[in-house]
Amino acid sequence: MAENTQNSFKKAAIDIKLFVKDTFDIFQDTDHEATIEDIKSGVNMRGQNAWILIFSILVASAGLNTSSTAVVIGAMLISPLMGPILGMGLSLGINDIDFLKKAIKNFGVMVVLSLLTSFLFFSIPMFQQETPELLARTFPDVRDVIIALSGGLALIIALSRRNKSINTIAGVAIATALMPPLCTAGYGLATAKWDFFGGALFLFSINTIFIATATFIVVRFLKFPYEAYANSQRRKRISQIISFLALAILIPSVYMFYQLYVKSDFNQKADILIDKLRTEKGILILDVHKNYNKKTINFAVVGTSISQTDIKKFQSQMKSFGYDGIKFKVLQDAGNLEAISKINEIENSFLSNQQLLVKKDQLLLDKDKEIFNLKNQLHQKGQTLFPFNQIAEEIKALNSDVEKVAYSKIITTNFSKTDTIPTFEIIWKSNIPSKTQTTENLKLQNWLRKKLKDESILVVK
Repeated sequence: MAENTQNSFKKAAIDIKLFVKDTFDIFQDTDHEATIEDIKSGVNMRGQNAWILIFSILVASAGLNTSSTAVVIGAMLISPLMGPILGMGLSLGINDIDFLKKAIKNFGVMVVLSLLTSFLFFSIPMFQQETPELLARTFPDVRDVIIALSGGLALIIALSRRNKSINTIAGVAIATALMPPLCTAGYGLATAKWDFFGGALFLFSINTIFIATATFIVVRFLKFPYEAYANSQRRKRISQIISFLALAILIPSVYMFYQLYVKSDFNQKADILIDKLRTEKGILILDVHKNYNKKTINFAVVGTSISQTDIKKFQSQMKSFGYDGIKFKVLQDAGNLEAISKINEIENSFLSNQQLLVKKDQLLLDKDKEIFNLKNQLHQKGQTLFPFNQIAEEIKALNSDVEKVAYSKIITTNFSKTDTIPTFEIIWKSNIPSKTQTTENLKLQNWLRKKLKDESILVVK
């Protein structure tokens, strides 16, 4: 019974092994000669290929200028950029030094033509607007490496099959996005924006290196035949040169991947802590700038100020993530903390004064009497102030037929009592009947008495 169970497990293991091998085996359908021939035929950047490259660069530049993703994708579908890059990876894989020289030469022609075409396009002033599509090609990160390497592996594996897949080639052209960085570099040259030029060329270099590296890896994995040389000494020397060049590409590629990974991780950790700070403090954080190379994090704060304790806590948390010595520059109102302290002092002082005033009711009564007497004196001297221009404008708004407004205080007496009466004189347009004027004056008088809280106000013609 136990022996039968053991045999069943062995059979199942063998079946699974065969299934996995059958699923992932790429040796059986590989056509070495046809693949080499296809890649070699697509390397040349002359004639039709050169013109197709120029026109596709123009289409991509226009798409970037209008932030049209569809146009950019269309340009990537028709561009022949992949040829020389695949050629460099293949030549390294099969030890073909002559083909490597040819691939490098055509790669140089491709880059120069692309930069020159995009430079001429973006030299036209109406096309020099900075767009989100252009900006997106200036900050490469570790994901670009993964895209380039994975795309390169998919492309060379698809090309190595007996049945070629045009869809795969087009898909890789879109995913790796070789063309937009070259156009962005041309934009940087035309507008003298060197950060655009440098960032875009760096992104293009990442794509180029990792696509070529992926081609080299798959070519060697599939055991493509080495280029035959009649002279064994020359074959050995070329093999050494190719090996050196392959290492010269692979080692920087690994280092580049590591640097981009660390930079992306640094930015991610900083964003997490900034969001945490924003939530805990209830503040608005703007203009965040993170620089891994300089170990700096800069941002502006609106609202509650951040203390040195908060910054030290932030530094400590970044240190726990493995990033020590981070320098912070926080732009905030330097007087915020002082202002808060002053407000607290004023509040405390106000409470103390309130308590003091409660105990001194008599003093308050005396002051109220004094204020009352002063108001009476001002009233008697005709110094009562009110916003005459504002009231006149409001009267005009209430009735557009009013042509002029005058104000004065009339002193009247019946020989037993003397009064000072605030009086408004309303001058109406000449076409307004006298009866209407009288009615409207009465309305304005009632309105003014309510507004100014004075029942003695008169309105006259």
